[in-house]
Amino acid sequence: MFGVKQPGRNRCNADLNAPDAHLPVAAYTQAIEVSGATRTLYISGQVGQRMDGTIPDDIVEQSRLAWQNLEAQLKAAAMTLDNLVKITTILPNQGDLAAAREMRSKVLGDRKPASTLIVGGLANPAWKIEVEGIAVA
Repeated sequence: MFGVKQPGRNRCNADLNAPDAHLPVAAYTQAIEVSGATRTLYISGQVGQRMDGTIPDDIVEQSRLAWQNLEAQLKAAAMTLDNLVKITTILPNQGDLAAAREMRSKVLGDRKPASTLIVGGLANPAWKIEVEGIAVA
């Protein structure tokens, strides 16, 4: 999707995968150029925690909740996953990568925002994933 005008919007996203750099190693785009956007939303890291504060034990449920929480932030700004241009995922345990990628693919479908994965600790040792994002409209 190079230079695709978003339906009903005055912005255009150009997915860039430079021909003189390596190809993406997963379902993401190396760079996204946005033109014509009038709003930018910076979404803090969303974790797999329920509204009542409880934290599930498994990565699958925490991944689902982290993405659900990210979508809630988008919705609060009158945006959707289609507005997402960059995500950063943090996993304390590299062994959870496959489950995190599976949920990401399920949620994002064909969307391929620019993406960074960090394997490192999180503030609460019970958290197994954190996802932050940048969206434009």
